[in-house]
Order: sequence, then C-alpha cells, then structure tokens
Amino acid sequence: MKQLFGFFLFFLLVSCSSVTKIACVGDSITEGAGLVWQSKTSYPVVLDSILGSKYSVLNLGRSATTLQRRGDFPYWSAKEFYDVFALRPNIIIIKLGTNDTKPGNWNAKRFAADYQALVDTFKTIPSHPRIYVCLPVPVCQIKWGINDSTLTSGVIPAVEQLAKTNGLKVIDLYHGMQNECANFPDGVHPNEKGAKMMAKIIASEIKK
Repeated sequence: MKQLFGFFLFFLLVSCSSVTKIACVGDSITEGAGLVWQSKTSYPVVLDSILGSKYSVLNLGRSATTLQRRGDFPYWSAKEFYDVFALRPNIIIIKLGTNDTKPGNWNAKRFAADYQALVDTFKTIPSHPRIYVCLPVPVCQIKWGINDSTLTSGVIPAVEQLAKTNGLKVIDLYHGMQNECANFPDGVHPNEKGAKMMAKIIASEIKK
C-alpha cells in the first residue's frame, strides 16, 4: 500500500509539471537487487540525479522478469508493466533479456516477436514516448541458468535487429560494462559502483 501511494504521489507531481518523465523498464538489475539501499542507489535513482530537475525518472524494474510472454515470470504480467501506461512517460528505457537467457526460457523466435509486441504496445501510450532499447549488461558468471553465451549469440543480435527495424536508439550497456566484472559481485547484478556506471552510460545517450 505504501509503495502504491508513493507511485501515485510521483504520478501526480510529474503530471502537473513540464518535466520529461522517464520509465525504466527492466528486471532485477533495474530494480536494484543486491543493493543495500535500492531506493537510493539503483540505476534509475542515480539517473534521476544525474539528469537533474528537468527530468523525473521512475524505477519500474521487477525482479526475475522476462521479456518473453512464455518465460517463467513475464514482465507483461507484473504490475510495473501497467504502471508504465499510468505514468504516460515521455521516454521509456527497456533493459530486459537477462532472464530470458535461462535454458528453460530462451526461444529466439519468441523473443524477437515478443520484443516487437512490447515496443508496439508501448507506442500506443498517448504521450508517444521515445523508446530506447538496451543491450543488457554482461553476465560475468553463470547463475540460475543466466548465461553470457545466449546473451551474446541470441539476445543482443535480436535487440540490435529490432532497433534497426523500428528506428530505435540503442544504449550499449554490454560493451560499456564489459570490463567491469569486479562490480558484479554475484556475476549478474551490479553493485553500487556498477549501477552508477550504468546510469552514466544511459544519461549520456539521453542527453545526445
């Protein structure tokens, strides 16, 4: 209830102003899993600080979610998916695909089709948001079935093709963070320093 109240307070504040609203769509890496202070150090919070008062950034990440609708926990069924529509953002940043690399989830054709469907669905939002798609951060160690091999051979090429087909901007977190495995304590989730680096990379793309 407290979290719900916080969202609606945020929505009321930004809907009555001229700030650029940004929705950060993603999984646990976006939500801030593993961080001591998610509400202060997750990448969307840091991004909000970097961009300044002309922007309002909302963390709509949900741990364990997949982009695929037939994954073990589709983002499509999370409440955060519906929050994107309620917010009516000006910018949407999509950083999904990491959990899709699990052997039980991965299907190249479904991934490409569902990513296109997600983009098409977000394009129906009345605010006509500008959509950025992220190449996910590297997987430094296989965990829970999440692996870098499927990320590089499947997820990343699919995201790049989707961006080309739809004329979307790509934020390359993979190569930008490729030498930062020291900041991924469990091999998958960034620590505070890693989250800050993600925010800086994303902010530089938004400011272009």
